[in-house]
Amino acid sequence: QVQLVESGGGLVQAGGSLRLSCAASGQTSRTYTMGWFRQAPGKEREFVAATSWTGGNTYSADYADSVKGRFTASRDNAKNTLYLQMNSLKPEDTAVYYCASRGNTYRSSNLYRNVFEYAYWGQGTQVTVSS
Repeated sequence: QVQLVESGGGLVQAGGSLRLSCAASGQTSRTYTMGWFRQAPGKEREFVAATSWTGGNTYSADYADSVKGRFTASRDNAKNTLYLQMNSLKPEDTAVYYCASRGNTYRSSNLYRNVFEYAYWGQGTQVTVSS
């Protein structure tokens, strides 16, 4: 089992920045491939970013078109923590943000955008962007 706890959400004005964190515990060997998703009220959960550690300091990353160039996913493997740096925030970025782990125990450069590809989820953190 993998436990994921997100933090760092809050209220920010449009154009501002936030950094979300996702601390992993438990079977952290299952956190090679991780993702960020978000869900706005009345909408389905959608893909934001994914990152996969392939060894050393090498990672692969993928971003939704809506956040590309504004959001950056990174990770500190020593701390078992995934981050999402969010810049130039827009009101349409308002949502509950979730981190997720696919649960694979092997290194892979493959990245996944489908929620059903992820086995473990955090409880979410609210991000609200005011106009």
